[in-house]
Amino acid sequence: MTKVFKENTLRVSPKVRLVANCDQTVNTIRAEHAASLRVSSRAVANKISRQAVRGDATISGSTEDLLTASKKKSLTAARGSLEALAAGVEANVFITLTEDTDLTLRRRPFPGVRVRDYRQRGRSATATVRMDQIDKLAADSMVAHIGFGDTVHIPDVPLGEVSNSPSNVAHDVPAAGQRKGNSRVLVGIIDVGGFDFAHEDFVVDGKTQFLRIWDMGKVGTSPSGFNYGHEFKREDMEAAIRDALQVGVGVHDLEPQSQRSRHSHATHVASIAAGRKSGVAKGFDIAGVLLSLPDSDYERRLSFYDSTRIAHAVDYLYQLGAMEGYDAVSINISLGTNGHAHDGSAPICRWIDSALTEPGRCIAVSAGNAGQSEPQYDGDIGYIVGRIHTSGRIEANGLEQLIHWQVVGNGIADVSENELEIWYPPQDRFAVQLKPPEGDWLDVVEPAQYLENQMLDDGSFYSVYNDLYHEDNGHNTISIFLSPFLSTVVKGVRAGVWTIRLIGRDIRDGRYDGWIERDDPRRVGRIGAKEYWRFPSFFTRSSNVDNSSINTLACANNVIGVGNCDGEENTINVTSSQGPTRDGREKPDICAPGTDVLAASGFDDGDKYIEMSGTSMASPYVAGTAALMLSHEPKLTAAQICGVLRRTAYPLPLRTYEWQNDAGFGKIQVERCIEEAKLVLGREDLKP
Repeated sequence: MTKVFKENTLRVSPKVRLVANCDQTVNTIRAEHAASLRVSSRAVANKISRQAVRGDATISGSTEDLLTASKKKSLTAARGSLEALAAGVEANVFITLTEDTDLTLRRRPFPGVRVRDYRQRGRSATATVRMDQIDKLAADSMVAHIGFGDTVHIPDVPLGEVSNSPSNVAHDVPAAGQRKGNSRVLVGIIDVGGFDFAHEDFVVDGKTQFLRIWDMGKVGTSPSGFNYGHEFKREDMEAAIRDALQVGVGVHDLEPQSQRSRHSHATHVASIAAGRKSGVAKGFDIAGVLLSLPDSDYERRLSFYDSTRIAHAVDYLYQLGAMEGYDAVSINISLGTNGHAHDGSAPICRWIDSALTEPGRCIAVSAGNAGQSEPQYDGDIGYIVGRIHTSGRIEANGLEQLIHWQVVGNGIADVSENELEIWYPPQDRFAVQLKPPEGDWLDVVEPAQYLENQMLDDGSFYSVYNDLYHEDNGHNTISIFLSPFLSTVVKGVRAGVWTIRLIGRDIRDGRYDGWIERDDPRRVGRIGAKEYWRFPSFFTRSSNVDNSSINTLACANNVIGVGNCDGEENTINVTSSQGPTRDGREKPDICAPGTDVLAASGFDDGDKYIEMSGTSMASPYVAGTAALMLSHEPKLTAAQICGVLRRTAYPLPLRTYEWQNDAGFGKIQVERCIEEAKLVLGREDLKP
């Protein structure tokens, strides 16, 4: 049955509420799947031995282990271990404060509540807090709203040909690369997979381009102002390069990062932005931030990889640039999220925009690869990268709109958390009703009502919230969650088409937009013939609307959103996400070469260079271009750089200079950008 909101519940997002109201042993499992949840290492050390957790399959409590235990009907040991860990379940949250008061000056920002890694920008803050203290935090008079950080999606980019030479690099701009200005510019890369700082594209005479690498997932010496991760310094990296040659040990065994993925995404992106052979801003100093992304389920339970970490990475890079005396910093983020309203009001967007108010700063963000509407692979296990957006209009009171939301089946059990947010104007009132596959319509949820952690007859769970006047933008939002388990017996989400019925109660505008926030595809295990996956859900063809699929980070006002242009074909790649933003702004801003781009292949003992494709490859091209512009005019603002990029872009064939929802204002022209940048801060006196 429906419930009316009670005191303080509107101060937390629906997802925070449903997780907080779940059994903590369930949240211990959920931490393997949720980027903003983890089990603290302290809880592991104090409550249960690492050997025990990683040993007996019935003890470990990982999803795969619980599947095995469930099959054996033996969950006692698993439950015991999970309960031992449950007290240490932590969350990364964005906090909106009631007033702009610097709480960092307090010994405890919120009296009576233990928070870690607290950082603040104006009325926005990030913190790590135990889930069992969320209610105390929400009750604090300084707290207006609490929300989880959004899941940062890890790019799954197609790999192409390999080479031992970068001579055929499609994005090479030697003429522009030689026209570096006199100002010192740091190129910042926020990414995953590890940074191969010893790769030949970054090393000359034993000296690496990397100034620093902040590995968020490694225990060690944290950067100044932060309390987690390990900071690799240039002198240590260069010592490893020297000593490895002398003693015959691998460089990265001497300075090991938490991730050393072959064909590393981070290495490839850094190579495009600033590699000495492959880069646009050739030879510029680089600082990398490595998000925590362990491979194993158990280690993933100890990891954060949500958008609060993006906020910290941005702060770190600009702080580092100032400390080391750089005149400007150009950052690239080839990662993304799908959550929130896609109108720039998300906490991470506001954080980034706040960081870009000072001159000499620029952030390029990949638009995303959600433009694809058909399965990436053939067969039942093929998943769809796109189909994340739907939109429509309810024309009058009493009329309805149906949305069809597909959860995979065909021998696959989806054990991911599936989330859908529908945003509509504050002047309207919608009711919402949910119908499971092969099921009956569930209760109607009226405005300001919710259904929380409701179980279906097959053991899967759903939650529906119909909220009014969201704290971030004042608009109304409907949040729907499909949960695979709310007990230590793992259940997949019911497969098939879930139907959402929107009912117009009081219509003055009637428009709505919805986005799916989902997990990256990842195999969990097998029981008999059934595969267990964290699998992306998607809208059916009838409900999918291609535009406004651009990633949330690229919706920030002052970032440069970048689409993927096929340099050889001079067309937009079909996978490139499209705009505009929900509030009608022109994003992406520009497109750049991102298809079959040859750059450094990280941690590869064989071929040194590899082709990759995606907006991940297009965005560092723009970040490198911005670095070149700042080397000539370090006082340019992010808005001015974006303006120059738009002005100097060239339309793709058969296109006009008008903004296009997939290509922005056209294809980037590096040399024109540099020349135009020199003119921005000038002014001619007509009467000298």
